[in-house]
Amino acid sequence: MIIKILTALKGRFIGKDEYGNQYYEERFLFIKPLRRPRRWVLYSGEVEASKIPAEWYGWLHYTLEDPLQKLPYAWLHPHQANKTGTAEAYYPLKERPKNKMDKGYEPWQPL
Repeated sequence: MIIKILTALKGRFIGKDEYGNQYYEERFLFIKPLRRPRRWVLYSGEVEASKIPAEWYGWLHYTLEDPLQKLPYAWLHPHQANKTGTAEAYYPLKERPKNKMDKGYEPWQPL
């Protein structure tokens, strides 16, 4: 609750991502005008750092000046949050498919 009050007083709203996270930048720099303004995020739902897309991560860490720069690469997939420990986590198959090389393989047995 106190974070939302301080954000309303000191923060300038920059944008919102597809997960509903809101990004803010410090509004006033009267005390130390030569330093960079602080940047922070208010998470929607569970606080999980992997829910931040790459363009917003770069903006939070002062790598990008404009957070809405989209990279136009065809191979780039949309961002997904870390699903480890949830029901949606990825579990690989336990059996690997047999191929031609496995048929003639005999492990070495010492005498």
